[in-house]
Amino acid sequence: MAPSPTIFDRLNAWMSASVSLKLFSISILLLILLIPSTMVESLITERAANRDAATAEISSQWGGAQLVLGPVLVLPYTTRFKDEKGNVSETTRYLSLLPDTLATTGTLAPERRHRGIYEVVVYRAGLHVRGAFQAPPLADLGVPAEAVHWSEAFVAVGISDMKGIRKGLALNWDGQPHGFEPGLPNDEVLPLGAAPTATTQVTAVANERSRLSKYQDEDGNEGPGQAANGLNAPVPLPDAAALARRHTFSFDLDLNGSTGLLVAPLGRETTLRLSAPWADPSFIGAFLPAQRTITPARFTANWQVLHLNRNYPQHWTNDGSRPNVDASTFGVRLLVPVNEYQKTMRAAKYALLPLTLTFLVFFFVEVLNRRRIHPFQYILVGLGLVIFYVLLLALSEQMPFNAAYGISALTIVALITAYAAASFRQRRLTGATASVLCLVYGFLFVLLQLQDYALLVGSIGLVVVLGAIMFLSRNVDWYNPTPAPAAEPADA
Repeated sequence: MAPSPTIFDRLNAWMSASVSLKLFSISILLLILLIPSTMVESLITERAANRDAATAEISSQWGGAQLVLGPVLVLPYTTRFKDEKGNVSETTRYLSLLPDTLATTGTLAPERRHRGIYEVVVYRAGLHVRGAFQAPPLADLGVPAEAVHWSEAFVAVGISDMKGIRKGLALNWDGQPHGFEPGLPNDEVLPLGAAPTATTQVTAVANERSRLSKYQDEDGNEGPGQAANGLNAPVPLPDAAALARRHTFSFDLDLNGSTGLLVAPLGRETTLRLSAPWADPSFIGAFLPAQRTITPARFTANWQVLHLNRNYPQHWTNDGSRPNVDASTFGVRLLVPVNEYQKTMRAAKYALLPLTLTFLVFFFVEVLNRRRIHPFQYILVGLGLVIFYVLLLALSEQMPFNAAYGISALTIVALITAYAAASFRQRRLTGATASVLCLVYGFLFVLLQLQDYALLVGSIGLVVVLGAIMFLSRNVDWYNPTPAPAAEPADA
């Protein structure tokens, strides 16, 4: 007579046959495997930060993002005021006048620089700036002619990163050359403006994680960039009558920069024409080009902005009325068509999908084919699926993303398929596992290529997956999924 099973034997038999307990165990394993998935996302952010550091290092040595302000005609004048005791004091103030017309034409010559495995794009800008000043009568500006220091009049130009200047600057004023010198007697003679901010990989990765919809966040802006520094060129004027005449100007600017180039619409009519042998420009700022041509080899863009399109006047004094031009600057950013970190982060966001579907395959193998699979085997398979993202990140830094994705997916599919073949010992079950993994990684690849339709395609895919699971489980008796074998006939 066989001994009666102990309570531990009955408990072990129940745990082995309980579908609910198996599903609960799989859910716990999925939650545990989300921890290394989160660590992978942190690794992606860290690698993106390394690229940003390489970009910042090269930019600091070559020349940073550039904003060109000006020119501005500045007239020093003396003003008198009384203090509380009635004493009269004098101080020098500055009247800033913006040009009537301002036209800039230029070309950008991009160059690729490297720090280790990271590639950074910098540029050399050759700009020709010309235009004319047509000042209104001084009486309309509230400044008496006798208070103006006519011999000290000067033209100011602002450049955000002056170490990018490659050649000496000379102002052609009414046909006469006047050399520029660094510095300004007062910072407020120029409008307040900042250079374009860098499109950092860390910011882009964070946006892929949160999928923010605000324009400034999608553009990678992190706040104000470097403010413009000043240059001055003396242009002595004899009197108010000379100021009222039309004065033409021009100068050439040879400038190193990185990330982007902005100009401010300081003229009553401002035009900008830029071209570069670059196929991936990003037109940034307040105004888009009126005309643009983009080919696989180069781009050309033309802007035209009127003073009515901005909200600051054509003149001001340094008494606190200095305008801020950041809301009206415009220009171009040279994009590097490298987005391996954004795409890898997007792939890592879907980490739960291949984990869940692969575990479901193993679960149905247990339920429908009566093959017990140990939780340790689930963990090994789950770790293989998580390592896919680390392998994808490492390979995408060395080769195009699509090639890296294909190699990573084939490697993990082959690894898990071989393990399933050794565990299941059935070609049909092994083939089903390989097919599901190929479908999952193929579906994920399609989602990564889409932007506007990713949600639609993803939703349809999830509905199809749910329908397939319903179909496979339609005949399962969940209260007795593994019925005991029929009893043998009793001996006569």
